[in-house]
Amino acid sequence: MSRVYPFDDAATARAVIGADGTLTEWNEGARRLLGHPADAVLGRPASRLLADGGTPARPTGSRWVGTVGLRHRDGTTLPVWLLAHRRPPHDGYPGDWLVVTPLTGASEPPAAQDPLAEAGLIQSPCAIAVYDDRLRLRRMNEAMASVVGLPEERLRGLRLTEIDGKTQSEELEQGLLRVLTSGRPLDVRTFPRGGADDRAHAWLARMAPVRDATGRVRGVCMAAHDVTDSQRARQRLQLVNEASVRIGTTLDVSRTAQELADVCVPVLADFVTIDLLDPHEYGGEPPARVSAPVRLRRAAHQSVLDAVPEAVISPGQAEEYPEFSPQADSMTAGRTIATSLATGDMDQWLTWHGKRGERVREFGIHSSMSVPIQARGLTLGVAVLTRHRRPDAFTTDDVLLAEEITARAAVCIDNARRYSRERETALALQRSLLPRSLPRTAALEASSRYLPAARAGVGGDWFDVIPLSGMRVAMVVGDVVGHGIQASATMGRLRTAVRTLADIDLAPDELLTHLDDLVLRLSDESGGEGSPGEVGATCLYAVYDPVSRRCTMARAGHPAPVLVRPGRRPHLLDLPAGPPLGLGGLPFESAEVELPEGTVIALYTDGLVLSRERDGDASRELLYRALGQHADSLDTTCDRVLHALLPSGGAADDVALLVARTQGLPASQVATWDIPADPALVAPIRKQVVEQLDTWSLSEASFTAELVVSELVTNAIRYGSHPVRLRLIHDAATLICEVSDTSHTAPHLRRAKIFDEGGRGLLLVAQLTQRWGSRHTPEGKTIWAELPVYERDEPAE
Repeated sequence: MSRVYPFDDAATARAVIGADGTLTEWNEGARRLLGHPADAVLGRPASRLLADGGTPARPTGSRWVGTVGLRHRDGTTLPVWLLAHRRPPHDGYPGDWLVVTPLTGASEPPAAQDPLAEAGLIQSPCAIAVYDDRLRLRRMNEAMASVVGLPEERLRGLRLTEIDGKTQSEELEQGLLRVLTSGRPLDVRTFPRGGADDRAHAWLARMAPVRDATGRVRGVCMAAHDVTDSQRARQRLQLVNEASVRIGTTLDVSRTAQELADVCVPVLADFVTIDLLDPHEYGGEPPARVSAPVRLRRAAHQSVLDAVPEAVISPGQAEEYPEFSPQADSMTAGRTIATSLATGDMDQWLTWHGKRGERVREFGIHSSMSVPIQARGLTLGVAVLTRHRRPDAFTTDDVLLAEEITARAAVCIDNARRYSRERETALALQRSLLPRSLPRTAALEASSRYLPAARAGVGGDWFDVIPLSGMRVAMVVGDVVGHGIQASATMGRLRTAVRTLADIDLAPDELLTHLDDLVLRLSDESGGEGSPGEVGATCLYAVYDPVSRRCTMARAGHPAPVLVRPGRRPHLLDLPAGPPLGLGGLPFESAEVELPEGTVIALYTDGLVLSRERDGDASRELLYRALGQHADSLDTTCDRVLHALLPSGGAADDVALLVARTQGLPASQVATWDIPADPALVAPIRKQVVEQLDTWSLSEASFTAELVVSELVTNAIRYGSHPVRLRLIHDAATLICEVSDTSHTAPHLRRAKIFDEGGRGLLLVAQLTQRWGSRHTPEGKTIWAELPVYERDEPAE
């Protein structure tokens, strides 16, 4: 490889020796010094130039200085002072040694009145060097000689790249050239390693032209200022600020631990591991005092090397650390423990853990620092920082910086841990309060989904399907404002209230009015100052009757449902919005719609359609498209809806979705009679009931049904108001008897005395039926009773 230099190449004798000991470069200055032409020495061992013909010891370190007897072409021995620099591999070329010696300058002291000599400021405490118009060293003071590690008389006449031999010197020499050609000062920051000090230093090189009396530029003066301390202070402050921004972006423990490891590599360490205590092993909370041995679970790690080959365990795996390990020592002592291979601090630990010892030797790990992760008086784990690529050990400043960053990260990890615990508790509470499965009814088939928010966690969304009397079924979806355990608990109270109010068959608008009063009371209880609105919720309540195929709905500030009638496009139902629950004093309106058999109705919370990426209209179009695609399974429909509307990373708010397909009850499964006002005419009605049950193949239920019908009809004639109507409804498992009249007085059970002639009718009904009750209607009331029916056994052959 040949190099092109911008100045006289013959003023310095320069040669390059490859890793195999052969000469790969030989310049004109080397020929002038020893007389050997390039073609006579290139590709041959450099040891042949030694006067004694021996094999020299291979130099160590990055620089070698000394006087060597070299063989001249004429056979004489010439003692030559040599400066050799080890150059690492770069740009595809293998490493080699650059060997130089000056041919001019060493025996030529500066002339009197030389402006370059006068510019030296030899006694200045600042490191100063002066270069001539060929950018070869003319003068340097003692401070600069101390930095370089060699005296001025040995280096005079060499270029900067020959004095230092490192990559940074090329950048500095380019700066010297710019000053020489432009005549303008220049500041260059660089980070070389000092001659005797192997640690990187930050230097500010201030370059200025040196002019003679006529103003002509005769050279360049360079003053070097060691700004390592201020640079390191700036880096520490920058790293702390960066840690504040990069650590704690989420409330995920593993992600936060990984962010801590990422911040520390490579600025502070070459390999970092974050190991945390497993709270589940201590009852959900880290112990107040840690004792060895300690079991830790790997939360994250990071390395300057791809795939983190230094690690012996993977994230998620647990390992036990004995009392003599740096990790356990740091956690039990509550302070940072710094160890190094040179002092033997790690010997016992590495001997006990053979696999770790192998990794230490393989990658050349020499220093380690274990920093306890502590927050709010609890020790959560330990961060271990190690170095192998960087040769310098951890300093006191490094320890302080690591503790500062870890302390900030510890608060974030603890917040994430506490949030995760609360989220798990709230999720468990939420799932315990939501229905585990939806009831199978003759009125409709239904499927549901609940998803907690990706970041905010569990909220107060809920859904329910409630069987009502007369084969009817109620569907409800609600959303409590807020997230966390409080929202889940409030949701549980509201869901219980809705089921209780549904059991007494309140109309949807009346049910929401009672629910609004409950939310107001909950708000007063939680506010502390009596201010309403601290607890808020929305709700949609719908009741579907499979006999009439009509559905009555009301909503309180909740999104309107989407309907998909058979053969029609999905559309949003025009339903009065109503105020949200908790405002108080405002009315709710019900609306009744006809739903043909096979109609799909979708009830959902706003988390499904609210998105930062699109507006509400675009979300609803996606919902229409997902619901409009035919699917026999409602589970498939639910999954398609969630996939279409929610991002892969999860929803911003929790989501409840309830999708139902209506089923109609055929007219052949319903029978109705108008009851005359004369109790004596009840017997013919009983007979007609028995005949109808025979038609339905329900003869086994005739006896019980006849008694129940007789009691209910007789009570309606005696105590109710006319007209009175009897209705029988049956499906595969249930027979329902309903008697309606225009009186609004509700019946109730009472204990009849021994000699009372009546008062036992409803008690008899309660004993004979599966369940019974009453509901108010706009015309009056309906008393109903449900009887279980069984399939007729096939005759034995």
